[in-house]
Amino acid sequence: MMVGQRVPNFELEVYDPKSGSFGRISLEDLLKERKWVVIFFYPADFTFVCPTELADLAEKYEELQKMGVEVISVSTDTKYVHLAWHRSEKLLEKVKFPMGADPTGKVSKLFGVYDESTGLSLRGTFIINPEGVLVGSEINFYNVGRNAEELIRKMEANIYLMSHPDEACPAKWRKGKKTLRPSEKLVGKVHEALSREEYI
Repeated sequence: MMVGQRVPNFELEVYDPKSGSFGRISLEDLLKERKWVVIFFYPADFTFVCPTELADLAEKYEELQKMGVEVISVSTDTKYVHLAWHRSEKLLEKVKFPMGADPTGKVSKLFGVYDESTGLSLRGTFIINPEGVLVGSEINFYNVGRNAEELIRKMEANIYLMSHPDEACPAKWRKGKKTLRPSEKLVGKVHEALSREEYI
């Protein structure tokens, strides 16, 4: 998948920590609810960096939900392994988002994070807007964990820009900060524009 493309429907078996039960989740159903969707791939359950990432993401899950975002963590483990890991790893106590099972690697391959040499997924974070378009993509190697605070920033920017398509968010932009309106007047004058109080 490339940023800007419409994501085809996919379905995953999940372990739902909220209910403690198994289920299924599909992109199509989430888009019908006009949800933003974050797919959060990680290599494997019962590993080392992975629980720290999911714990970090869990701290931001309620904030993301208030923004209209659903998060699905995904690895090539089965739903049964997700359940066992969630029950045994104390770092996952606050994880409430659906944990997707992709044992065949089908969904991981769709997003280009499947590692054929290991049968695992790389650390990929993908943002899909309510129209089903991929608007954010980040892939890290196995040994580098992600920061959920940056995901919040990206979500704030993407949500804002969906209703303000003529604007652009500069580096480190956060909700309520100045944006830019690209035009011939702005060429070579970004510093001056950002220095003024009003939005550009």
